[in-house]
Amino acid sequence: MLREVAATRYIEPLREGGSLPGLVEADDLGTYVVKFTGSAQGRKALVAEVIVGELARALGLRFPELVLVHFDPATAAHEPHQEVQDLLRASAGLNLGMDHLPGARDFTPEVAAEFGVDPLEAGRIVWLDALTVNVDRTTHSSNLMVWPTLGVAPPKLWLIDHGAALVFHHRWDTSSPEKAYDFRRHALGGHAPDTRAADAELAPRVTQDLLRAVTAQVPDAWLAGEPGFAGPDEVREAYVGYLLARVRASAAWLPTDFPTRAQLADEDAHRAARTRQGRPNWLKQVPDLHGKPAVEEDGTVHFG
Repeated sequence: MLREVAATRYIEPLREGGSLPGLVEADDLGTYVVKFTGSAQGRKALVAEVIVGELARALGLRFPELVLVHFDPATAAHEPHQEVQDLLRASAGLNLGMDHLPGARDFTPEVAAEFGVDPLEAGRIVWLDALTVNVDRTTHSSNLMVWPTLGVAPPKLWLIDHGAALVFHHRWDTSSPEKAYDFRRHALGGHAPDTRAADAELAPRVTQDLLRAVTAQVPDAWLAGEPGFAGPDEVREAYVGYLLARVRASAAWLPTDFPTRAQLADEDAHRAARTRQGRPNWLKQVPDLHGKPAVEEDGTVHFG
């Protein structure tokens, strides 16, 4: 089961993610990135974090330790921002912490060029994301870290942030375990992910016993009250049943087609052109305020 700790100091909010997690010190002297139950994403995001993260760990992928964090809002009485205070007051009690990786770097194309990516490891990560329907590990938001820092020790890929996975648990009655999703823009799609080898290696290891062990780590309080279920154990069995059926149907959803970065850029350019062509004439004249301004000699400024 996940260890339980108590927050002793709220350091700062982390505004990179939509859920507004916070950096927190705990009574075990550890530092954790804490996702709060009071966030807009709700408890299901925390459920997804536990199930996907612990499944990743069981399959040999690198994922920071998760802990259950008892949080008293008084710990953050010094926080000056009202929106953060509102979130923290709504999150008294049990929350989810992920071990902070000091010095870790976001996985970007530039970082990838420095240390490279093994195709089989890339395939394992893509396979896990496809199995758990994690739609938030893309070329725009990798949710991957490289740690330790380059130059100190050989860097390794670490998975983080699975709150957007398990999309099927938002609509239990309409999701097919065989449904394929578009993973062509996966963050590792440009690194020749060997998903077929990953499927052959990992699919036999995702058993009913393993899935039950993983789902058992989700606190009852985060599963209670789910519509259509008698209680937390019945919800856990629904996760087990769905993921077991999905892994058995991997031939139907296994991602194998990964365009190059250049091909994706061309697709984006064509999509933008089609979108602009479909605009009314008056809207076509609206400057792109997100582009870099160009200044002529007479001082006229053009955007785009």
